[in-house]
Amino acid sequence: MTTELKRNQVTGTGIPVSGNDIDTDRIIPARFMKCVTFEGLEQYVFYDVRFDAEGQPKAHPYNEARYQGGSVLIVNKNFGCGSSREHAPQALMRFGMRAVIGESFAEIFAGNCTALGIPAVTASPKDITALMQIVDKTPTSSITVDLESKTATCGDLNVAINMPESSRQSLAEGVWDTTAQLLDKKAIAEATARIPYLNW
Repeated sequence: MTTELKRNQVTGTGIPVSGNDIDTDRIIPARFMKCVTFEGLEQYVFYDVRFDAEGQPKAHPYNEARYQGGSVLIVNKNFGCGSSREHAPQALMRFGMRAVIGESFAEIFAGNCTALGIPAVTASPKDITALMQIVDKTPTSSITVDLESKTATCGDLNVAINMPESSRQSLAEGVWDTTAQLLDKKAIAEATARIPYLNW
């Protein structure tokens, strides 16, 4: 069960979104969180900085044709701060993000990413700048995030990455999806988690 869930390595092209302290309300504005499920949230990612009041596109990496299909988000300091809403990483994942590399993350945002199978790894400001410059110059450059070697590579650039060891292990071992874990052990749960007054 865990084999297909393992996230030892993620490879894809990048999308650089620069700026410090990008909070969860900028990632997914609160007014779009009225849905019962998370389906469809991808269309509202960075909505208020991607579109004007008339819904016309503004200058933003997520609107640029050269970055379409990118799956590795590159950000700066304190990304995902503010509200602890899970909608932010859910929206990013549904837009196609499979990994996030940044200078630093809000702790709850990074934890929510792990719970969705998305590695949120940190690198030095110098290395983040170098990654952004490469992707800006050559958007088709492939980026590989390797949790085993704790490195991210992009062309000739090889940078050290970090993340909490517990998160790295759960992703690498494929045990990050707690719902899948419970379903995989359904028989054990049914045998032990009985409610006395229910006739099971």
